[in-house]
Amino acid sequence: MDARSEPAGGAGPTVDPVAALRGALAGLAVIVPVTVAAAVVDRWVTDLEDSAWSVPFTLAILAAYLVAGLRAGLDAPTAPLTNGALAGVGAVALWIPVRVAIWAVRESDRGLVSGDDPALPAGELFGNVVLAAVVGMAGALLGARRARRRDNGDGGEPAGRPRHGFDRAEERPDSTGQGAG
Repeated sequence: MDARSEPAGGAGPTVDPVAALRGALAGLAVIVPVTVAAAVVDRWVTDLEDSAWSVPFTLAILAAYLVAGLRAGLDAPTAPLTNGALAGVGAVALWIPVRVAIWAVRESDRGLVSGDDPALPAGELFGNVVLAAVVGMAGALLGARRARRRDNGDGGEPAGRPRHGFDRAEERPDSTGQGAG
């Protein structure tokens, strides 16, 4: 971490650019094959958007955003929401050149962002950005939780969150294993 990623109060890092980029690349690694598979299926289906094929492809894209957030949350468990949202949105941003390349190869008769049936409509892009941010944050929460358990070594309570009313000074080594149970 560098000084630019530290918040004013010194509470810890908020944005980890490496974690966000690694998450975005992980999401892109899922999005690219899904997009290519959708383009192949689109050749054989009359209307892909209105067919049953749209459901698994949509779920796969949402899974890609979850993977992006999960990777960011694992790498930056101290600020999972910020990094997860950035990873999800970053995956969409990295996907845009892939989508433009597919359009250039397959759909030269359609407009890219304009016309009756654009290949990359602004509303669809905005919807993907919002979904990527939200699902990326959910994935990051899962990743951060897993990272905390991994760092704790016991799979128990996350580090830094002691039990309510727990005082370490009152714990005695000879009390291990005693009690009702």
